[in-house]
Amino acid sequence: MSATPEFSAPATDPWKGFRGINAAVLILEAIVIGLTFPVVATLGDGVTWASGLYLGILCVVMILLSGMQGRSWSLPANLGMQVPVIIGGVLFHWSIAVVGVVFLCVWVYIVYIKRDVQRRIARGMLPGQHPL
Repeated sequence: MSATPEFSAPATDPWKGFRGINAAVLILEAIVIGLTFPVVATLGDGVTWASGLYLGILCVVMILLSGMQGRSWSLPANLGMQVPVIIGGVLFHWSIAVVGVVFLCVWVYIVYIKRDVQRRIARGMLPGQHPL
């Protein structure tokens, strides 16, 4: 007899929806980063080849990363993507750093939700779970 009770799998796969949310947040973040181009052009020093290339690469990487949310390393990569966004804010315009900090808060909340769902699965508290 084990020390912790075993439970059946949840009725629906909670991680399928979690992967979809992660992908959607990355796409939304890529859109918001893309919308910083006019901000840099108007309020900053203008869009230079460096700032344009930097922001463009960030957008492309986020879009590509959104398709890889089933991988085990995707959540740390999503969190890690906030570092270059914040660095871009330091290099080009502070509003980009604000976007990075806001999305960093979103990703920290997503990590909290993931841990909460993992705990609920372990305790058998999700709908459709029954003791074995």
